[in-house]
Amino acid sequence: MRITVCRKEHFNAAHRLYRPDWSDEKNDQVFGLCNNPNFHGHNYELIVRVTGEVDPETGFVIDLKYLGNIIKEKVANKFDHKNLNLDTEEFKNLNPTAENIAVVIWDILRAELDTKYDLKVVLYETERNFVEYPAD
Repeated sequence: MRITVCRKEHFNAAHRLYRPDWSDEKNDQVFGLCNNPNFHGHNYELIVRVTGEVDPETGFVIDLKYLGNIIKEKVANKFDHKNLNLDTEEFKNLNPTAENIAVVIWDILRAELDTKYDLKVVLYETERNFVEYPAD
């Protein structure tokens, strides 16, 4: 019996969307207000979905407290109240779009979780804009 369990976390972070190899005009054209040289911030909502078999001994797919601790330690503490462009190694050379942030988070969590679990990351940048990785 495969079931998906979910854990929700949030973090606040600033970023700027731009490519240093593009002109200011092209960055403005492509990224608009998100290219503000003084950065801008979001209150990100993260949903981590883990799918697997229910353990007959515990009744869990995965202990959600354990999952919550991994998310807090490896993701939220790393990105919360940070400028993603300036304060994190992950985005020194990677444009911190919602898509790229979701993939980075997935990579971090994938390294921590047993491969018997399927993993999906849903990242809300705003109430109306969110990404899912991997895609269905």
